[in-house]
Amino acid sequence: MSLTAPTERPATPGTAAATSIPTARNVDHYASTVADLDAAVEFCTTVLGADLLYRLGPVEEQESDWMARQLGVHPRASAHIAMLRLGPDANLELFQYTAPEQRSRPPEFTDVGSHHLGIHVSDLDQALAAAARSGQVRVLGEPSTDESGPTAGNRWVQLLTEWGLRIELRQLAAELPYEKETGARVHRPRGPWPGGLPGALGIGHVGYSVADLDEAVTFFTGPLGGELAYRTGASVDAATAERQYGVAGPFRKETAAIRLGPVTTVELSSFEAEGRRTERPCNSDVGGHHLAFFVDDVERAATWLARTQGAELLGVPQLIEDGGPIHGDRWVYFRGVGGFQLEVLNMPPGMPYERHTTARRFGPSPRWTNR
Repeated sequence: MSLTAPTERPATPGTAAATSIPTARNVDHYASTVADLDAAVEFCTTVLGADLLYRLGPVEEQESDWMARQLGVHPRASAHIAMLRLGPDANLELFQYTAPEQRSRPPEFTDVGSHHLGIHVSDLDQALAAAARSGQVRVLGEPSTDESGPTAGNRWVQLLTEWGLRIELRQLAAELPYEKETGARVHRPRGPWPGGLPGALGIGHVGYSVADLDEAVTFFTGPLGGELAYRTGASVDAATAERQYGVAGPFRKETAAIRLGPVTTVELSSFEAEGRRTERPCNSDVGGHHLAFFVDDVERAATWLARTQGAELLGVPQLIEDGGPIHGDRWVYFRGVGGFQLEVLNMPPGMPYERHTTARRFGPSPRWTNR
């Protein structure tokens, strides 16, 4: 099936919100470009307990520059897409692209543009044992405990999949030191997650590597409406870097945890590491990614973003009217500071995909501040 370019609708004037994208409800989905879409879907559904909602593709436009204008990829790029419900309050969109000059190796942990999904669990050892038994992940090192700083008491371990996604399992301490200093709180998913890893509670955070942490924090806590929970830093020696992160050589990491709406914590990190890649991957590269927001009014949000310092719209708002699984979806991509890829979208109730599965997308939340 070929998904043709959706109908273009120019943005209409709207009233700018003071501290967040107008009419935003919640982070709608995390998106990642993988090397093997079938393997990724199989892993997410059988190991992580995700529900497959729909698949699309090829998404391509061979007669125009629509792919470049709207998605920021090569005009002749082609994508297959799968959307999954991942736990109680998250959606995951997976892409597999073919594109000229595509990078097939995802960024390393310390490279600009790397990212990972953080699954929060009630029992780290039990969840890790089940993930390892699947035979579909490489476990990096062993569970570690933060001994000091704002997250002292948290336990974590990182996993690598063969198809291009890094996952962190994290067990949060009942109380964290940063909570004594601020009223801001990271998202603590409460579950249940039927069919997930034992004790899985939900997607607790998503991590992104950025080139300039101060610039990124200003953008995510300003126009994107986030709330800074804490900042922390650490130096990692070569042996620990290799064992726990799969990174060759020591590095220094600075991280800011930002609560982004009702169900999301974004962890932004900058790194000092010899030989790290500084060019951010584009959407069509393996390891490319974007973060999407559900809004009630895409045109109003797009108009506001076009006037917002640090934001750059890609093309104009689109309406999908092809009769497919997401007929009626209205969306537009934009870039944030440092080239960070983002999206605003609106999917009305009763999408066509709902006729073929009992599974449903998460959202929208009642309001951005609903916690």
